[in-house]
Amino acid sequence: MLKRSTLFAAVATLALCGSVAARAQFAGTPDPSTFRDTSMLKPPAGQKVAIIEFFDLECPACRNAYPILKQVSAQAHVPIVHYDFPLNIHVWSKDAAIFARYLQDKVNPQLAEQYRTDVFQQQPAIGSKDDLQNYTRKWMAAHGQQMPFVVDPGGRFAAEVQADYALGQKLNVTRTPTIVVATANKWQIVSGSEGQGPGVNDVNRIYSIVEGAEKQTAGVTATPARTAVRKKS
Repeated sequence: MLKRSTLFAAVATLALCGSVAARAQFAGTPDPSTFRDTSMLKPPAGQKVAIIEFFDLECPACRNAYPILKQVSAQAHVPIVHYDFPLNIHVWSKDAAIFARYLQDKVNPQLAEQYRTDVFQQQPAIGSKDDLQNYTRKWMAAHGQQMPFVVDPGGRFAAEVQADYALGQKLNVTRTPTIVVATANKWQIVSGSEGQGPGVNDVNRIYSIVEGAEKQTAGVTATPARTAVRKKS
């Protein structure tokens, strides 16, 4: 297995090459047939552009997209709004999402983000719920944390994950990762489209789409309206 820094650097390099080859611009709602209720596709308060992602920690495509999103977010100073969307076909993704919520709400949001990063990195070696439990226990010890005997006794964190999933269903998310670049009055799908054709769900397009969105919103005052956002980075 490649080290995280090596893997992510390689993916980011490929992404930069891909962005030059496919210069997708921010057209705004070019694929409205994919989604239903799009009212939540807006940036958080005080932001003009945002990356909105529905993801699954057990999804290989989400794992590949993760470092690309982080890089463009850091370079463009655009927030990522994450929503959990654990697919039913995956064995342990919902458990991982619940544990990440435990860390986010009870311990530290930065530690939760690190856990998600590390789970993505370890993903190919996690084949079962027991594998995830063992990995998480070791991860907690390595980060100076006490593993709780029961992570979610009242079901609070499971409810938060389910709320994200329900929001994705309302939007009509059918695959992961579903990634959208949004401004106050426009949005464009980067990945997750039901459309066909080469490159239609190529995550590398996000570089030029974000660039286009920023150009369109230059000089525009950020909207104060809030969206149903639970976490952003």
